[in-house]
Amino acid sequence: MPLVPPPRPATAAAAPSPGEPAPSALLQANAPEWSVGDLAAALKRTLEDAFGHVRLRGEISGYRGPHGSGHAYFSLKDGTAKIDAVVWKGVLGRLRQKPKEGLEVVATGKITTFAGKSSYQIVIDAMEPAGIGAWMALLEERKRQLAAEGLFEADRKRPIPFLPRVIGVVTSPTGAVIRDILHRLEDRFPRPVLVWPVRVQGEGAAEEIAAAIRGFNALAPDGAIPRPDVLIVARGGGSIEDLWAFNEEAVVRAAAESGIPLISAVGHETDTTLIDFASDRRAPTPTGAAEMAVPVRAELSAQIHDLGARQAGTMLRRIERERADFRALVRAIPGADAFLAAKRQRLDLADARLRPALAANARDSRERLNRLADRLTRRSPAIALAEARARLAGIDHRPRTAIARIVERRRDRLGAQAGLLGALSYKAVLARGYALVRDANGLPVRSAEAAAEAARLQLQFADGAVFVRPEGAPTDPAAAPLAALPADAPTPPRPKRAPRRAAPEPAAKATEGPTEPAARQGSLF
Repeated sequence: MPLVPPPRPATAAAAPSPGEPAPSALLQANAPEWSVGDLAAALKRTLEDAFGHVRLRGEISGYRGPHGSGHAYFSLKDGTAKIDAVVWKGVLGRLRQKPKEGLEVVATGKITTFAGKSSYQIVIDAMEPAGIGAWMALLEERKRQLAAEGLFEADRKRPIPFLPRVIGVVTSPTGAVIRDILHRLEDRFPRPVLVWPVRVQGEGAAEEIAAAIRGFNALAPDGAIPRPDVLIVARGGGSIEDLWAFNEEAVVRAAAESGIPLISAVGHETDTTLIDFASDRRAPTPTGAAEMAVPVRAELSAQIHDLGARQAGTMLRRIERERADFRALVRAIPGADAFLAAKRQRLDLADARLRPALAANARDSRERLNRLADRLTRRSPAIALAEARARLAGIDHRPRTAIARIVERRRDRLGAQAGLLGALSYKAVLARGYALVRDANGLPVRSAEAAAEAARLQLQFADGAVFVRPEGAPTDPAAAPLAALPADAPTPPRPKRAPRRAAPEPAAKATEGPTEPAARQGSLF
């Protein structure tokens, strides 16, 4: 709607006279004058009339919870612009979706102005979620990736030193954070503090923070600049965009790799950044980080004093108790006479019983000795030795008799075997007038046909052997002359027996003469 100036009193138009201003100057002089309040009210009416009811989609930024008055103040933003937003106390309690940092919502309300800041804002009447915003989506994705690498594991956390000698602080040197930390350390337990100044937001802030953490870790323990025993990385509150440097991967990795225990104190208690997961401890505020870093000196002194007093009291009570126990024991100890009376009585009783006991023992020993002497007389060792020798002699004679019997039986058996061998020997047959015929190879000749084919024959008699040549056998010039062999001449070796072959047809006899007796002669074997 066009802005309408307030009405002004009408004036009569007059022609300009010489020396008067030009008409344009008169028009400019006649422009209505606005007060600041009137203009702010006119602008407010114009915006509220033109945008009385809107639905606005954006990401919540800068939300820190309800104000002390109960109202909630934050901003709605997208990639190009940002608008302030307010939720009154009565409406905030009725909202089903409460405001949350980084949450993308669809807010319903009206546009109005705030004259005190010359700004416009949306007064929200209803709000519903529209999805996680781009910043939060990126944050969650990075958190999952770093968690998968194990940078947030609980076993990586190290304890904070009880009383560090030097404290290192990574923060902006000009903000209120470093003053709060120093003031809190001074109140609790003053310690030397090394400050590494860095930018805590904006371009290049993440690289400076990571370099500061690594720089503190690179200090030599015994160098000119003392190496801190604990680090504090701190920043004040802000929106998610302001705190984004502490969500960068370089900062998170530097915190996880730090060899010095690290306390993160970024933002307020409701703010959460990725460095909080990688640090060894998370403090809700920078002041809380200082409280975690050192104990309270006055409390330690009081505790030491209290422990010393308790120790002294305990020692005194122990001494008094031991003294009382000692006195009670002294009173309970009997006198020397009372203590020795029972001992003396037992000694006298033992003395009275000792002499009869010794006499009875000597008597029993004497009787036992007499019994042993009597047994020794009746059973002399010489007699026992003679009996043992007799038993030994009997035992020695018995094996000799058994061996002689065994030898005799075996000799008789051997003679029987020799007689049987003589009866079965072919020499006994030869002694009865028979002869054994062998060929030149020493094989027995069993038929007249085989004798006719042999070149020469050996005739074994009981008193010797002679060689003969069958009638009509060819004469071998190289053969030795026939001669007689004595009876004890060795029998020539018998060659291997040739395989049996069929008998040939009867050949013509070389000479005439009776042959029937030779044909009727059988083999001796």
